[in-house]
Amino acid sequence: MKVHEALAWASSFLADHNREAFAAEILMRHVLGDVSRTDMLMRLHDPISEEKYEELEAAVERHVDGEPVQYITGREDFYGRTFSVNEEVLIPRPETEELVEHMLTLISEHFPGEEKVAVADIGTGSGAISVTMALENKDLKVYTVDIAKESIEVARGNARKLGADVEFLHGDLLKPFIDKGIELDVVVSNPPYIPDHEIAVLDTIVKDREPMRALSGGEDGYDFYRRFMDELPLVLKERALVGFEVGAGQGATVASMLKDTFGDAQVYVKYDISGKDRMVFAVIGK
Repeated sequence: MKVHEALAWASSFLADHNREAFAAEILMRHVLGDVSRTDMLMRLHDPISEEKYEELEAAVERHVDGEPVQYITGREDFYGRTFSVNEEVLIPRPETEELVEHMLTLISEHFPGEEKVAVADIGTGSGAISVTMALENKDLKVYTVDIAKESIEVARGNARKLGADVEFLHGDLLKPFIDKGIELDVVVSNPPYIPDHEIAVLDTIVKDREPMRALSGGEDGYDFYRRFMDELPLVLKERALVGFEVGAGQGATVASMLKDTFGDAQVYVKYDISGKDRMVFAVIGK
């Protein structure tokens, strides 16, 4: 059997089971040794060994059974870099790249030329946000916090592999900073924001496989934002930046929360490339 024949089978099998046929390419590239798409295309007419074909079959069946492709391959790209992922962490999404990009722009505008701007990413996960910010701006002092030690270990591995200088803290939301008396210039977070009643109707690939602690935002989806409003004033400096990712339709509510908490702040909702109100930012102080 040739590579292209195995790929055709995989695409057809996935489509027949209501999965994205394009996942076949990702799984094939993984089976061939995590090769690039160009390399895979150059090998389409090469024979595929029985061992590799069986590996592809097993990977395709795992995806049909509801396992995300990223957990099967153990990787996902974010901001031009490849991050290791597993069942202990939320799979990084493209929308979060936009959160990071805009926050980096805000930092350059509001803290120009300042060294060691203290940035905290709350909810470490794979380390996508904290590692990216540390690599994109070497003048930042980047902290990140997660309540799950398992997630921190995944993120530590990504920071080590990619050469990022990030300080990892184990704890609940901003409590580690409150307890240690650490003041922050910037807080950025993609917290759990899905209302509990909506989780039940999510695709099984998400609700049954990705960690629930990274998804559930409580009854109405705003539990973590409410807690942030209590804790942010305890750690932020007089001049500070806050950036949140939010669920579509939540932007105005989270913006109102920030405005109530920081009355003089410039608060605004930013829409993502798909036109959804996906980010909320606050510029606090002059």
